[in-house]
Amino acid sequence: MKNRLLGSAAAIALTAGAAQADYTLHVLHINDFHSRIEAVNAFDSTCSAEDAAENKCFGGIARVATAVNELRDSLTADGQNVIFVDAGDQFQGSLMYTTYKGAVEAEFMEQLQPDAMVLGNHEFDDGPEGLASFLDKVTFPVISGNLDVSQSNVLAGRVQNHVVLEVGGEMIGIISVLATDTVETSSPGPSVIFQDEIDSLKADVATLEAEGVTKIIAVTHVGFTRDLEIAAAVPGIDAVVGGHSHTYLSATDPDRAGAYPTWVSQESGAMVPVVQAYAYSKYLGHLELTFADDGSLIHAGGDTILLDASVTPDPAIEARVAELAGPIEELKATIIGETTEAIDGSRETCRQGECQMGNLVTDAMLDRVKDQGVTIAITNGGGLRSSIDAGEVTMGEALSVLPFQNTLSTFTVTGEVLVAALENGVSGLEDGAGRFAQVAGMKYTFDPAQPVGSRVSEVMIVVGGDAWAPIDPATEYMVVSNNYMRGGGDGYRMFVDASNAYDFGPDLADVMAEHLAKAQPYTPYLDGRITRK
Repeated sequence: MKNRLLGSAAAIALTAGAAQADYTLHVLHINDFHSRIEAVNAFDSTCSAEDAAENKCFGGIARVATAVNELRDSLTADGQNVIFVDAGDQFQGSLMYTTYKGAVEAEFMEQLQPDAMVLGNHEFDDGPEGLASFLDKVTFPVISGNLDVSQSNVLAGRVQNHVVLEVGGEMIGIISVLATDTVETSSPGPSVIFQDEIDSLKADVATLEAEGVTKIIAVTHVGFTRDLEIAAAVPGIDAVVGGHSHTYLSATDPDRAGAYPTWVSQESGAMVPVVQAYAYSKYLGHLELTFADDGSLIHAGGDTILLDASVTPDPAIEARVAELAGPIEELKATIIGETTEAIDGSRETCRQGECQMGNLVTDAMLDRVKDQGVTIAITNGGGLRSSIDAGEVTMGEALSVLPFQNTLSTFTVTGEVLVAALENGVSGLEDGAGRFAQVAGMKYTFDPAQPVGSRVSEVMIVVGGDAWAPIDPATEYMVVSNNYMRGGGDGYRMFVDASNAYDFGPDLADVMAEHLAKAQPYTPYLDGRITRK
């Protein structure tokens, strides 16, 4: 691992062309860790023992520690300037978070000692109190410049506006913002006041420049699209290191979502590099910035580094992770409810038509977000991986049904797009494809014998109580699905450009478990929402 990381640093240095008087800063960064304390598989869920034996695991905190420490140490030993930052969302996404509520994230990040961590929206998932508990356990700076927490009895004075670091004799300003829609996507409560991201960043740049700081990096949690807007609109920012949208940028990979770095021009002619490093601990970002004597940026390069099996996990951290995993096995045995009959979630049913598990899961999804105005739920039958026996239901059984750690995704599309989605869902019946659409708040008929594009008919939308109306192709509907489908998975490319999209809600297994627990005992059912001719 060490030689590989040194090779990466050397390749970057060769392209810099920096003069003797120039100043170079290496910025190591992660974002959207989402409690992936244990290593993950190719689908970003917890890696199994079988996958580990075949060297198919990625990331995990023990690998992140190896990568950060080796690269940081080697660059420092070589006389280089280096900082490590976290662009937010340490919380939420695995049973480690469900079990320990941020304590393990705090424990390991305290060992890694980032120079700054910014708040993500999921840091508020357990309210200001949950964040305060995390802050109790760490000593590194936690910042978010567009939040006013002065009215919070648990957060006042504990979240810094920005931080200035002294690195190699130069002052580096780190400023930050959190997406203002966090009030809808998490639970910051009324005592946390949000300011517009761009207005906040402009004010912080002005403050730092007045103090003589000429090198300013925005570490943000607003998403890649907003980062591009920020880079264009805020003079004085030298680079943007982002999170929130889980965007995979790469200098070399043709399957990337964009270039690492992605360059944005300002009205002044200044060029600002924007970077992000996907999510779930799978990559470590390594950005190199070179500044002239006057503080102006003259070069930026680097890449995301894949933390695969070639990176040896830190043995002490790996042992601690194994210790922490013990009680999670107990969590899987936790009884979450009871069902009067077996709930059919078999592949043969859920990929061919309406199934009991599909109704349970989509009902649960819709129930979770109906107070946001969402009226339709759609999920892929292939995401339902098992049935549940009659009697007591454990969390382990819920996780066996929904093992992928997919999250709720809400968005807005037209009726025309929804019909196209249903057409996609019935396009692989003969192959038992997982794209078959299980739904709630909607019903439809399909005939696989009809030509492509006309296999779906009689699409109806619930309009209140027991009343139904035909779907209107031109009307916009608020929909809940999962992040896999919203990202185009299983052929649902029509959802990629949906408006008002938010892909990082709670885990589907947790949503189903909570819904099941509300209806005790639960009785599985079919109600004719999907009809096959």
